[in-house]
This record gives sequence, structure tokens and C-alpha cells, in this order.
Amino acid sequence: MIETEIIESRQIGSRLYNVLVDLFEFTVLLVRILLEVFISTVQQFTRKEQKDVSGEIIVITGTGHGIGRELALQYTDLGATVVCVDINESGNQQTVSDCNRLQRGAAQAYTCDVSNREKVLELATKIKIEVGPVTMLVNNAGIMPTRPLDKQTPEEIRKTFDINVLSQFWTLEAFLPHMREQNRGHIVSISSIAGVIGLSNLVPYCASKFAVRGLMEALQEELREGPHKNLIKTTTIYPYMTNTGLCKNPKVKFPKILGLLDPKQVASAIVVAQRTDVAEATIPRGLLYLNNVCRNLPRSCAELLKDYVDSGVYSD
Repeated sequence: MIETEIIESRQIGSRLYNVLVDLFEFTVLLVRILLEVFISTVQQFTRKEQKDVSGEIIVITGTGHGIGRELALQYTDLGATVVCVDINESGNQQTVSDCNRLQRGAAQAYTCDVSNREKVLELATKIKIEVGPVTMLVNNAGIMPTRPLDKQTPEEIRKTFDINVLSQFWTLEAFLPHMREQNRGHIVSISSIAGVIGLSNLVPYCASKFAVRGLMEALQEELREGPHKNLIKTTTIYPYMTNTGLCKNPKVKFPKILGLLDPKQVASAIVVAQRTDVAEATIPRGLLYLNNVCRNLPRSCAELLKDYVDSGVYSD
């Protein structure tokens, strides 16, 4: 009888101890969360130092025009070695010529269909031999068919995912080992505002850009939990409609506030986000915060705001 009471007393003591440990750990967690919120809030109003990218070997896809071309120019101007990758050989060569005229860093052109896994892996081997191991990857290549879902062909939908999503898996497979070997690196992925909110006439495109968002969020967790924690960074960018030629029939109600963005300004914002180790950002910045607020409101409220803003794309 006495032994039973002793056992029960020990069990009660053990449960009480576990409860106290859980309460203590939760309190510590809460304090750390509040501290991180405070630090994050302060950082919104302070200028962060931008890290040096001179000497980095940067692979950028989709450099034949638009945002990719501007990124190549700006990183070259900062002293980086930029590897320009595009299926459009003439446009890509023009980008490289423009970059090398800056006489700052250096640029080289490689023609590749990034939706083809074998070609991407071959490209990575070639770049490592001819240029060196890659320290930064910017996945920028993408296409944007703009039609209602029932007007989009199976071939178009597959191509959208091949270029917008699967190509990023292949470039990660090809270049992430370079970064792991060097215990450092940075991966930048250009998603879209269509990877934050759904828009009509862009169902496959939105789906592909939401997929990119999930890919990068999960990848960041794997890197954070693995042996390269804080050594290989990730940045995901969600630009609003940009004047690159992809958005052929934009619908804009307030052009002075939400008009088409200039590719040079978008590229500049991307470079700053990468150099300050921002995990994710919309361009303009405020759209991400607005979306986060709307996600906590009834769906009807978000629809009212969307109807008021009335921005998107018309069908081709």
C-alpha cells in the first residue's frame, strides 16, 4: 500500500515537473517571438547594410530581356561575374555585350532551355569548368499565357509549369551542390504578385507562381535545418506587373499608384533585397503586408478590395 502511494506520488511529481518545463519553454518562446517582432519592426525603419557581391559568380536565367537583363547589368556593375542563361541566343548576347561595356565585373552568355533537365545539368558542369563554382543563382525565366482556363491548351499549361516551376528544380539540382561545396551561397527566385493572389486569365500562371512560393519556403526550411544553416540564403520576390512584354494587355485602374513597373526599378529592388538578406518581398513592398491583412479578413472583404483596385490582365 505504501509502495503504491510512493509510486503515485512520484508520477504526480513527474507530471507536475513536465507541466512546469512546458510552461517555462512556452514563456521563453513567447519572449523570443516578441523580441523578433520588435527587431523586425525596427529594421523596417532603418537602412540595412548591403553585402558586397563583387567577385561572386552569379547564374541568372532569362537574361535575354526584361528583368533578367537589368539584373545582369546591375550585378555586373557591382563587380560580379554574371553567367547569363537564356534560350534566346541573340537577346542574351546583347545583354552580355551591354554588361561588358560597363567595364566593371564580367558577363558570359550560355544558351540553354532551362526546362530541359539534362541540358541544365550539362550547363552546370560546363560553367564550373569554364567560369568557376557558382555562388549565387537567380531563377528568373518564365512565361505568362493570358487567357481563361478553358482557352489554354494542355501544351501551354505543361510549358508554363516546365519553365516557371520545373526549371527551378533543375537549376537547384545543378547549382546548389556548388554552394554546398563552398559552404555559402544565395538563391533568388522571381515569383510574381500572381504567386500571392489569384487573378483571372492567369490560372496556370498563378498556380505555377504559387508553386514557386511553396518551393522556396520549403527549401529555406531544409537549408535552415541542415548543415548549411545561415550559410546559404534564399530570397523570394513577388513583383507586380512589370513592363517586360509578358504582360501584353494589362488592366490598370490607378496607373499613378499601381501602373506597370519599370524593369530597371524592379531589378534594383531585387538586388537590394538579396544584398540585405530579405527572405521574401513584394514589389512594391506594401503589397505583401496588405495581402497578409486581407488573408485574415472574410473572403468577401478581399473580393471587395480586389474589385475596387480592379487590376490584372485582359485575355490575349
